[in-house]
Amino acid sequence: MSRPRRVVRYLIYLGVRLIYRLRLRGAEHIPAHGAALVVCNHVSFMDALVIGGASRRPLRFLMDKPIYDSPWLNWLFRLVGAIPVESERHDPGNVRRALLEVSRALREGEVVMLFPEGRLTPDGEIHPFRRGLELILARDPVPVIPVGLSGLWGSWTSHCHAPALSGRPRRFRARVALHFGEQLSPERAGRAELEWRVRELKLEADGWAEPAAVEALERL
Repeated sequence: MSRPRRVVRYLIYLGVRLIYRLRLRGAEHIPAHGAALVVCNHVSFMDALVIGGASRRPLRFLMDKPIYDSPWLNWLFRLVGAIPVESERHDPGNVRRALLEVSRALREGEVVMLFPEGRLTPDGEIHPFRRGLELILARDPVPVIPVGLSGLWGSWTSHCHAPALSGRPRRFRARVALHFGEQLSPERAGRAELEWRVRELKLEADGWAEPAAVEALERL
């Protein structure tokens, strides 16, 4: 990793630790060397920063092109190697180019993170994973690390109270839990299996980050 990327990643980690009470579990499941995919549920616009700062290796990640093109943050996204994705309706061929960039990164031994739901959750729940994940693994069969994220639903960067980023920050030092699961071989990493594992990891993370919600569900 280049020195600028190492410094930026460290600063992001410090910032995340300052803003949130972060609990990590299983980060050692990210391999020390070689290509891998990290897949996680998508709660807020902070997700990539939280996961990227917590990872022991730099992560390339897919993100919406309109956000990537932000005049204030584009330099940061370029520095950390984000991969912009635009809808086919707005830019025919963009998804294909993004998948080719993912493939190139994996073949160079990098770790790529993606959110298989393809969008922020509108209700706090995990939604069905899309087939892009299977397309990536068919082209580049690499180990997959499932991740469950909890605690960011309700923040101003989520769609909880209003469209994300349209309000003002509501919470400070909220509990956020990030649970990494064991690696899955590409042969075992089908959409259904990964979605199930991410759901299980999120449920574990909920137990610490949002115990009141878990207790309410258990009483039903």
